[in-house]
Order: sequence, then C-alpha cells, then structure tokens
Amino acid sequence: MFFASAMLFAQNAFNGTWRFDVQNGQFGGKPFIQSLQKGVYHCDCNPELTVKADGKDHERKGSPYSDTINIREIDDHTIEKVTKKGGKIVSRSKETASEDGNTLKSEWTAWDNGHETSGADTSKRVAPAPAGANRTSGSWQFEKVDSASDNMTAATFKATADGLSMTVGTGDSYTAKFDGKDYPYKGDPGTTSVSLKKIDDHTIEETDKLDGKIISVRQMTVSSDGKTLTLDVEDKQEGTTAKWTAHKE
Repeated sequence: MFFASAMLFAQNAFNGTWRFDVQNGQFGGKPFIQSLQKGVYHCDCNPELTVKADGKDHERKGSPYSDTINIREIDDHTIEKVTKKGGKIVSRSKETASEDGNTLKSEWTAWDNGHETSGADTSKRVAPAPAGANRTSGSWQFEKVDSASDNMTAATFKATADGLSMTVGTGDSYTAKFDGKDYPYKGDPGTTSVSLKKIDDHTIEETDKLDGKIISVRQMTVSSDGKTLTLDVEDKQEGTTAKWTAHKE
C-alpha cells in the first residue's frame, strides 16, 4: 500500500495540462547541412536526400512522414519545400536566407491526423554556402522557435494505476506503465512505441522508438512547487538536443 501511494504521488506531480514556452527553448548538437546548386538540392537529413530542384514531385524513400518531396527555387536566397504522402500534401515550408546570409528563417505549415499545425523558426549559419549555391545552402545551427500553433505547445498528462497517459492537441497520445516495456504511441507515423521509467518522485524518462529502434530519449522533471515542467530531449536520429520549459495551466 505504501509503495502504491508513493507511485501515485509521482504520477500526480505530472497530472494536468502543461503549456510550453517554445520561444525560450535551448538547442544544441549537430548542425543541419543543405545545398541547392546547379538545379540539385541535397541535405544530410534523416534519411539523406538528393533531388532535382525543379518544382516537381520526386520520390522520397525512408521517411515515415512523406513519400514525395518538391523543391522549388524562388530566388537566390529563398526556396520552397512541399512534401506529400499518398498524393496528399502533408507539409509546406518556405526558407529564406537573410541579406547578409547569416540567418535562415523558416515558415511552415503541416497537416497530420486531421490537424493543421504551423510555425516559424530561425537558424544561424555555422559554415558557408558553396560558391554559386543558393544562399539557403550551407551548415545551419537551429537557434530558436519564433512561433508555433497552440495545438503544438501543450501536453496533458493523467495518472493511471501504475503509469501515465499523455495527449497533445495534434492527436498524439500514449498510455504506458513504469516498467520499461514498449507501449503503442498513437498519432505520429515517426514514433511507433514508447517506454517509461520513473527516476524519482518528480522525474520520468521517456524513450521513443520507431519500429523497435530508439529515436529519442526525453527526461521530464516537475519542479518541487509543482508549477514548472522541464523537458530535455536527445534526438538520436539527428544528433541534436533541446531543452524546453512548460508551466501548468
């Protein structure tokens, strides 16, 4: 009975809806490298991609989110990307390099699970573009989120008898026990399962997988006063890290 009460206390620390302050995120790790030169676009994204930048749909292999991608060069410092799955648009973005070439602004909209999301972000240049390439080319370090739609910025947790459930406005959800076993993750084609581990009364480690392969590890910690949640994310696929802060609504 005592053990059950302690477990419930830990879960109750997470209970409720948390709103993330996305504009104050902190980012690190591997930079993103892309180039558009002589009509060909290449990026070292996951999976790696090389296609003609001719404004036409081209096959994209290995991505759980899309099966075609369309790259269009608008001018020497702006490109547009459109991805589709099953012939239906799932994302559209415009990337614009600043006049001095040191900043990359991205504005995007995505559609998934019947939900529309949108936002904008900024990256800073860490390596120059190849000679003659579009100014969006080069090596970029993600710097900040400028905006994000409300359905992306909140998560609701609910204690279960021996675990936790999570839902977000984009339709993502899971219910998992604190036993380290894999449980279904719903709503995100890039995540198929999740496992939870209780570190202490205010800290939970979440491991996300795609078809059995670890793609990210997240550590969630609620402050002693129960008002703030800190989320540390290590993206195993992209080699990046992020730190977010949320406040209970």
